[in-house]
Amino acid sequence: MTVHCFTSASFSYLAKARVLGNTLKRFHPDWLFTLCLTDREPPGFSFDLESEPFDSVIWSHDLPVANTMGWLFKHDVVEACTAVKGPALKLLLESGADHVFYLDPDIAVFGSLDPMVDMLGRASILLTPHQLTPESSTQAIVDNEICSLSHGTYNLGFLAVRNDEAGRRMASWWSERLVEYCFDGRAEGIFVDQKWCDLVPAMFDNVLVVRDPGYNVASWNLSNRKISFDDAGSCLVNGAPLRFFHFTKLGPVGDMMTRAYARDNVEVYELWSWYKRMVDRNAEPKIPGGWWSYGQFDNGVKIPRSARLLYRNRKDLAEEFSNPFESGDASFFAWLTANGHLA
Repeated sequence: MTVHCFTSASFSYLAKARVLGNTLKRFHPDWLFTLCLTDREPPGFSFDLESEPFDSVIWSHDLPVANTMGWLFKHDVVEACTAVKGPALKLLLESGADHVFYLDPDIAVFGSLDPMVDMLGRASILLTPHQLTPESSTQAIVDNEICSLSHGTYNLGFLAVRNDEAGRRMASWWSERLVEYCFDGRAEGIFVDQKWCDLVPAMFDNVLVVRDPGYNVASWNLSNRKISFDDAGSCLVNGAPLRFFHFTKLGPVGDMMTRAYARDNVEVYELWSWYKRMVDRNAEPKIPGGWWSYGQFDNGVKIPRSARLLYRNRKDLAEEFSNPFESGDASFFAWLTANGHLA
């Protein structure tokens, strides 16, 4: 049985992806781990796969998507790094993998995921909900349950698919939707790759909603998940083994939400402290902070969101400028400048 796992990131998330790779390989050295990179190398840095905890890399510009440069231009960094997940999933299934797992780059693995492989023996698709237990306080309802109504019931920091008819159908459908509609459009009822998966249990067979509290622990469910350590030093969640923790929004926002819901559960802060040290240890000093090559035109000018929306919504512009990142004569950059869209 061949198990592929992949994650999606820009180079700004490379340190986190390295932590994920190292922790995954600790428990599953036989799994094939792929990094889907929606980026290009910054000046002075060369990505050397041989020195990384990844078995292979998929570059977003090599995905089987029509006019990838125009397609990438339509998305901001979050939209782009989530849009590639569907085509990458489909590609890995087509490569012959028996099972494909997706994990966000800001996840660390703390236990074997073999129980999930067993789950895929009876299910084609695995999903983890943001919450498993109803909230009791007004603030938690607003922060967590209402937030899930807006952003999606299931957290797409995780997904697992078996290479069978139902799994392939779901991957093909999801890939098509993400190629066309992976945008932060909550007013229209979509939120990047995630909100689409609210439809999965209704549209596809053999979907299993994973209710074990040890999977995908994060700030949005800490109000109902107690972290502890047993005498052997193993980490538990409500008495069950911790499998993976989602360290979302590393920094002030993540710290604030963690304090709000971990409260006096000091073991949570120990995990966060460990994770911050690991990210620092795996940091790449040659990558500038906030780097994303597709965040700028080829002359270095930052791309405003208004330009992306214009290109996304004007079919005539998309047809005229196949590579909107270019900045020379007769380019989209020149058109934006001439028409007063760039300051």
